[in-house]
Amino acid sequence: MSKKLAGKLAAITGGASGIGRAIAETFAAEGAKVLILDVNEQNGSDTVEAIRSAGGQADFSKTDITDFAAVEKLFNDAAAQHGSFDVLVNSAGIAAVGSIETCSPDEFDRVMNVNVKGTFNTCKAAVGLMKGKKGAIVNLASVASRLGIPDRLAYGTSKGAILTMTYSIATDYVKHGIRCNAIAPARIHTPFVDGFIAKNYPGQEKEMFAKLSATQPIGRMGQPCEIAAAALFLASDDAGFITGTCLDVDGGFIHCKVN
Repeated sequence: MSKKLAGKLAAITGGASGIGRAIAETFAAEGAKVLILDVNEQNGSDTVEAIRSAGGQADFSKTDITDFAAVEKLFNDAAAQHGSFDVLVNSAGIAAVGSIETCSPDEFDRVMNVNVKGTFNTCKAAVGLMKGKKGAIVNLASVASRLGIPDRLAYGTSKGAILTMTYSIATDYVKHGIRCNAIAPARIHTPFVDGFIAKNYPGQEKEMFAKLSATQPIGRMGQPCEIAAAALFLASDDAGFITGTCLDVDGGFIHCKVN
């Protein structure tokens, strides 16, 4: 059976841990050469080692995606070396808790800088390399981009911007062969979730995990591999007729909520 991304170069931001790592490992298993962009050097090295040990191709670059010049140079160099630049997945992002009253201006700027400007920078650097070559961009939005989540003002705003950016890029570049889609996950069980619970609810980890899982109508949190499977579909030729859409991978959170 042929691999879905055989011979393609795929850049994945935030690819050193959590959802991003699952995407990187899945893409490499499907034949892509994976370029991981992340600020965590240790996690990046560990992910590359795991992919190579499994027979895949991967490289890591410690990269600040808020620095457009650095991202542009990295992408240009990678495309020149590989001969193409085929797939971009924007998984990097940071969270923040707070309402319009409790979110500070500095915190708002920090979230928007990483989540929105970072996604803008990578997309801007990628589209010129993809034009006329059937490129695919997959942006990680969130259920918070589709409806209001309590105390997630900055995060929800940033993810809403990413979703609209996805639609705009899809519209502007459909004639150039570039597909751009988004995924809107609900709560996914990653080390970030475990750390959040441990930090904020010490001694109540099991109870809080169960409570957070129960907020998903399907009865559990999602797994990173389930988001990776959705990203693989949207990045591959299987989704060749799909652009400008948002795939909800949310356990029914948006459409199956029962109050």
